[in-house]
Amino acid sequence: MSVSDSVSDIGPDYPVIPQPLRFYDGGVDGAPGEPAIFGSMAQIVLVRCTDGGREQFRMRRRIAYKDRQLGELLVPRETSTFLSDLTSVPALFTWLVPKTGKHLPATLLHDGLIHPLDDTTYTSTRGEIVLRVEADRVLRDAMGDAGTKLIRRWLIWSAVTMATMLDGRGTNWSKVQTWWYRVAVVLTLGVVATLGFWTFLDLIDVARIPNLPWMGDRPWFYELAGGLSGAVVIPLALALLWGPFRIAGAIVGVSIAVLLYVTVALLFITALYQGLEWVMAWMPKKVALVLTGAGTLVVLLVFAAALFMPAPYGR
Repeated sequence: MSVSDSVSDIGPDYPVIPQPLRFYDGGVDGAPGEPAIFGSMAQIVLVRCTDGGREQFRMRRRIAYKDRQLGELLVPRETSTFLSDLTSVPALFTWLVPKTGKHLPATLLHDGLIHPLDDTTYTSTRGEIVLRVEADRVLRDAMGDAGTKLIRRWLIWSAVTMATMLDGRGTNWSKVQTWWYRVAVVLTLGVVATLGFWTFLDLIDVARIPNLPWMGDRPWFYELAGGLSGAVVIPLALALLWGPFRIAGAIVGVSIAVLLYVTVALLFITALYQGLEWVMAWMPKKVALVLTGAGTLVVLLVFAAALFMPAPYGR
């Protein structure tokens, strides 16, 4: 069955109704090659590469996707030069958005649409030029067709939209637009992070720190409620600076505000882990074992003291 054949079970549904048949096998490029076959099952065949110490993957076969607006999209353009890190997510956030899962076909499709980096425009099978903003929209719709849950796909779309606003390549924006979007993103992240730390200091009543108006000097549960409301209202207001991408701005801003303390805790734990790994790799094995035993003994003594030490008089 060719891609131009009539298909009665696929329509231009909005909001997106999952239609996994929009993904199909894209064949193999080069000579002799294999054509894309609409109706066939999409095959993701990856080869792991570690050139330069960074883990990336090559695709042995292409992925085809029938977009609601652009028709057939066939990626990558050249399998021989294409490399992907799968879903580009910082290690700290893989608990929220894993690098692989139901969204993988869509993220590989998106990588193919904006690759290579020196040419971030893609031409579809029927000759439509796909700018980077449109590629981001395709990612969101394709994740829906692949079965990705609503919140996760909007989180991923918002993150890649923010990256597009900061990068600006392949968008056809003017210099003024590009810098406006960059300033909007940086200002949003800066204000949300600053107010997030200020909220924490206000909550624990650090001296000489002015109270935030929406928290005040109240019992802790009132302050906590005020802080949470501010973590929603302030990012929503800042999102207006993102113009047509204000939905992405709202999602990014609120997510960062709500997850700020979790992120800081994960950063601390990750830094501690990396430090221990470095020490263990550098230190002689016998010394490492002695220090590990000593540390364990100290922890046991502290635990025993806390468990059996009598409470202070009058408590």
